[in-house]
Amino acid sequence: MMDWAAGKDDPVLALDNISVQFDKRCVLKNVNIRVYPGEFIGLIGSNGAGKSTLLKVILGLLSPTQGTVQVGGPADGKGERLMGYVPQKLFLAPDIPLRGRDLVALGLDGHRWGIPLFSKERKRRVSEILEAVDAARYADAPVGQLSGGEQQRLLIAQALLTDPQILLLDEPLSNLDIKSAYEVIQLVSRIGREKGIAVILVAHDMNPLLGVMDRVVYLADGKALMGQIPDVFRSDVLSDLYGYPVEVLNVQGRIMVVGGRNFENNGYPREAICCESNEVL
Repeated sequence: MMDWAAGKDDPVLALDNISVQFDKRCVLKNVNIRVYPGEFIGLIGSNGAGKSTLLKVILGLLSPTQGTVQVGGPADGKGERLMGYVPQKLFLAPDIPLRGRDLVALGLDGHRWGIPLFSKERKRRVSEILEAVDAARYADAPVGQLSGGEQQRLLIAQALLTDPQILLLDEPLSNLDIKSAYEVIQLVSRIGREKGIAVILVAHDMNPLLGVMDRVVYLADGKALMGQIPDVFRSDVLSDLYGYPVEVLNVQGRIMVVGGRNFENNGYPREAICCESNEVL
């Protein structure tokens, strides 16, 4: 496999030999990942493959059993954080007394009680980031009454407020319609390229990301493969990763991962394989 990152800047994220074990169950096994400035990474894997565990390790919320995590260079002294994070789910009651700009501002003051007080500089920064994600029209709207796609834009703005080097998004497309999901993907991709922010996006379906991903991280059985799509999504490569036969199909430009011809003969049910990429199982 070719070194995609040859000649690039130093990585903003380096994971070396990361393993995570809970009791006797090994969730991640010797995971090695390099992510570079402005790169868009899709993190793909079945339920229970370790995606959420890997995000927790990157965020520093979980210490690995083995291995090291290095995130970017130091902050520039102005309090900027190295990582912005958009969680998988956020329930906002329809009657919550919170405007769009208030939700975004929590990216600066979320550790404090109550609604943040705005200085002129904070107002300017919030307005600037709302414009950047094309959400200025939601600034004074009650967030609980906005659509899922509109709320997602505000959460992305919140995560970008401190100019992070890395933007982590945990399944941001899961509750969106097709149009909203496409808009969120294009938005995140554009901002990552323009600002040189590395993006790691966890998704159930890889296909919406095909036009924007630089590389993909595929998790299965606690192990990880990282590379460009043609290098990772091959029958022989994924069969080796899973330890049993897998077929990768390209149907009208959409990638599907299915159990191989000898899959059931080896004692494995066809539905056992799930790469969550519009698979046919």
